[in-house]
Amino acid sequence: MQPRAHVTLEDVARAADVSLATASRALNGMRVTPQLRDRVLAAAEKLAYTPNAHARALAGASDRTVGVICHDVTDPYFAAIAGGVMRVAGDNDLLVMLASTFRDPEREIAYVSMLRAERAPAILLIGSGFEDARWERALEAELKPYLDGGGRVAVVSRHRSLKVDSVLPENKAGAAAMARALLDLGHRRFAVLSGPRALTTVADRLGGFREELARAGVALDPADIVEGPFTRDGGYGAMSELLSRGSAATCVFALTDVMAIGACAALRDQGLSVPDDISVAGFDDIPIVRDLTPALTTVALPLQRLGEKAMELALTENNGRRRRLLRMGGEVVLRGSTAKVGS
Repeated sequence: MQPRAHVTLEDVARAADVSLATASRALNGMRVTPQLRDRVLAAAEKLAYTPNAHARALAGASDRTVGVICHDVTDPYFAAIAGGVMRVAGDNDLLVMLASTFRDPEREIAYVSMLRAERAPAILLIGSGFEDARWERALEAELKPYLDGGGRVAVVSRHRSLKVDSVLPENKAGAAAMARALLDLGHRRFAVLSGPRALTTVADRLGGFREELARAGVALDPADIVEGPFTRDGGYGAMSELLSRGSAATCVFALTDVMAIGACAALRDQGLSVPDDISVAGFDDIPIVRDLTPALTTVALPLQRLGEKAMELALTENNGRRRRLLRMGGEVVLRGSTAKVGS
């Protein structure tokens, strides 16, 4: 049988009716049940699947390869953090293999399994964990034998159950600080453009913002919280939905800058002015937001430094295997996209 062009591991997993992680483990000789292994191998043979030759070539240099798994490297937030990782890795003559999961929990687990199989000396997970106990158990099951075998793991952002070295942006505190700053501008009616509720970053940022409003006696109406993907288009769609609901909010807080950018575009397309008609704020301080017109009010995180510190943790011996936590705060930066009420 001639090999089919572009047959992927996903094709094999789908044909065998198993997860990506299970397919990866079976094909790499790792522990799965005989029944599952047979199904995966049969599917791989039927599809004439062959592992990526480039990946196999890199495996020969696996002792100098660091695996970095993020949600979406096209998002400037992750690109900035990955840049910090790569700077430290380059200073230590390490090769970085970068993978995007696009917020698919199964894909994240599969990539960890692949990096285990390639015997990468370190794995970095960049991005929010998921509020999903099944995912937590599956990821922990992949990482424990890797750690026991001498592998090193560091994460950026909050993963509840993982007892690994972590660099934690102060998402909750940053969102609370943003709420205080906006209240000081006189705003009392707010809306929030939220990402998927399953992400721990969403839980922290939304929770911190809402709790700080509550301390000031300001309620956040559930109808003024609109969920969408953590993307520019997600922000555009969420803002459009908010406008269709007839929200009376004077200020919109988007949980990421890229969502805020989409929100500003939606407002402009509806003939509304920022901040004359409505104020908009974001979170992260990705580089582009300083050059918008008006420039975006946001919570500035030291994005490149987050990546640098995560890579440094992964390279530093931790003989006691006690979890090391490094918290890094953000700072509210008021710019032209927010104005005082009545000004």
